[in-house]
Amino acid sequence: MEKATFAAGCFWGVEANFRRVKGVIATSVGYTGGHFENPTYKDVCTGRTGHAEAVDLLFDPAIISYAQLIEVFWNIHDPTTLNRQGPDIGTQYRSAIFYHNEEQRSAAFASKEMAQKSDKYKKPIVTEIVPASMFYRAEEYHQQYFEKGGLGGCMIH
Repeated sequence: MEKATFAAGCFWGVEANFRRVKGVIATSVGYTGGHFENPTYKDVCTGRTGHAEAVDLLFDPAIISYAQLIEVFWNIHDPTTLNRQGPDIGTQYRSAIFYHNEEQRSAAFASKEMAQKSDKYKKPIVTEIVPASMFYRAEEYHQQYFEKGGLGGCMIH
């Protein structure tokens, strides 16, 4: 099993999309990329912790490759909007790939370059590609939110 971490707006929708992907074994939503220890949802919503709402994935590379997961990532959000996805605005909703090793870093940069050269995006891709840092699991009520019957203004493609 391998780990992957992505931020693409509201983590409820991002998690729901990745949970449908064959080869994704487990997901966890949380906060990463910031400078504040043990943030809560309330802390992150202030926009002052530096964290992004993100999804940590455990996946089976024999079933799905990291490159294929990146393709899912590009297709579930708009990577050209800075700190925004749909109605959600703030740095916590930024587009980011948090890589866990050199192979993931290379794959992420290559995929971003290919995506930018494609005809799909008219504006520059603003997705950050940065090393994975401490991931703080979000409160339990955020985990698998839509499967629990949660409703919200989260953008889901």
